[in-house]
Amino acid sequence: MPTYQAPLRDYQFVLNELLNIYQRTELKGFDEIDADLGDAILQGVADFTTEIMLPLNGSGDVEGCKLVDGKVIAPKGFADAYQQYVDNGWATLTCDPEYGGQGLPESIGVFATEMKTATNMAFAMYPGLTHGAYAAIHAHGSDALKQKYLEKLVSGEWTGTMNLTESHAGTDLALLRTKAVEAGEGLFAISGEKTFISSGDHDLTENIVHLVLARLPDAPEGVKGISLFAVPKIMVNPDGSLGEANSLCAAALEHKMGIHGNSTCVMNFDAAIGELIGEPHQGLRAMFTMMNQARLGVGVQGLGVSEIAYQNALAYAKDRIQGRGLSGVKDAQQAADPILVHGDVRRMLMAQKSFNEGARALIGQQALWLDEAERHPDADKAKAANKLAALFTPIVKGFITDRGFNACVDAQQVFGGHGYIHEWGMEQFVRDIRIAMLYEGTNGVQALDLVGRKLMGDKGATLMVWSDMVKTLIGENMANDAMKPYLTGLMDASGDLEKATQFMAVNAAKNPDILGAGSMPYMQILGITVLAWMWTRSAATALAALESGTEDTAFYEGKLKTAQFYMGYWTVQTRSLRKQIESSSELLTQLVEADFDLN
Repeated sequence: MPTYQAPLRDYQFVLNELLNIYQRTELKGFDEIDADLGDAILQGVADFTTEIMLPLNGSGDVEGCKLVDGKVIAPKGFADAYQQYVDNGWATLTCDPEYGGQGLPESIGVFATEMKTATNMAFAMYPGLTHGAYAAIHAHGSDALKQKYLEKLVSGEWTGTMNLTESHAGTDLALLRTKAVEAGEGLFAISGEKTFISSGDHDLTENIVHLVLARLPDAPEGVKGISLFAVPKIMVNPDGSLGEANSLCAAALEHKMGIHGNSTCVMNFDAAIGELIGEPHQGLRAMFTMMNQARLGVGVQGLGVSEIAYQNALAYAKDRIQGRGLSGVKDAQQAADPILVHGDVRRMLMAQKSFNEGARALIGQQALWLDEAERHPDADKAKAANKLAALFTPIVKGFITDRGFNACVDAQQVFGGHGYIHEWGMEQFVRDIRIAMLYEGTNGVQALDLVGRKLMGDKGATLMVWSDMVKTLIGENMANDAMKPYLTGLMDASGDLEKATQFMAVNAAKNPDILGAGSMPYMQILGITVLAWMWTRSAATALAALESGTEDTAFYEGKLKTAQFYMGYWTVQTRSLRKQIESSSELLTQLVEADFDLN
């Protein structure tokens, strides 16, 4: 069975030193936490995830969920583990205290999510979807709806889902057919079928609150005619007790590649009773609150599974002996050297390590921007933070899951043939994390959203705000010779990003299809560059710690070596990606259907 050690020291580095969140007392609620409290919470989550969740990961994958007499049964041990999760209060961490939450910053909660995802991605999805439902109702629901549902969702006593997709529609929500008709007393009857519904039914809780997109009879065509409804599995009486079963069910379980421990359902709604969330025909706006929360969570999945895969690949590379080092025998006491001596194994491991730590820093920054957007007393600064978080949401979801999947494949490769065998865990990690590139908008959709809506939508204004932050960082450190290895990589990558941005803007004005053709390599360029920005900041922080005479020299020296590898291995890739955009995008737009046919 795979093992896992929560990266608590790296969390301390990101939170305490890189982002300095415990000094951000101007943010609402931040004055109530300090490093000791943050460390204690993350240690508690680490204990729970390694002792309770991790042992169920492999068995849950083998057993999977079962649909019996119209009800879904989760794998053995999941229900008991979920009850412990609720009893320990882990569901409440970042929720509003008014409804029983602890009100902690997203900056801390996001790393709790990483540990949950690393140890059992399928299990972590049950509370993960619930938090998204909580966020949507909290932001857009009426006071009555909040009183009815939020306390139960916050505590984890009930779970939540999001019901968007229909088999014929996919990402194009304008095509959805689910209908909602008035049923009196502010209620609506919802009818339709939804597919790919994670956590759609299970036996972990007695009630599930489904958030369902549907059309009212007078709805205009397209996405402007979509409304959002809260539809409980079991009806809720006026006194808060549970009543009769609603007219909905899980019609089938999807037979899927991975995350077998999570119930991915086809959901049927047969005049199921629900209540409107927000205004009529404004459901997409409300659902995007949930989707953006989910997209951050999916990015964290890419990091979490990549991290546990790396840890086990590293342990295997230290233990597995095979061949001799090219420069000579490294361990004469053994019949062969550990495979860690081989250059390509080192390349794969350091590519994973440098990606994981850079992605963790970026996810921490993204969470802090979200905290600032919600908690900053200065409305202008809150708005600026929200724009930055919106710009980098496709990077967190798309780039991190792309590269996180690749990292898991590299980890599997380190194991050789054993990586293909279930007992070592690597093949499950590869299967599980593959979904992260597909749901909450495929990564191709994320790339198109990045260039079409986020970049061109404000004519690059938000990107320029971030670019100015990069230039300021470079200027502040240019006189420091020790920083030059890191600044060079950042400057090269940001230069390629600037040229790629100019190419996209100029050519898209003449041919809008250029945006789609170049969007994926553009997302990769921005992703590599923003991680280079985080690594440059990390290197400056590590150098300052070493100069101050810290006793933890090994940690900071390791940071610098990993940062240097990132600059030498990752940032050089932006040049070829830029060339790819410039040389192939126009051709892609000119191809006709016959050009794709077999010769």
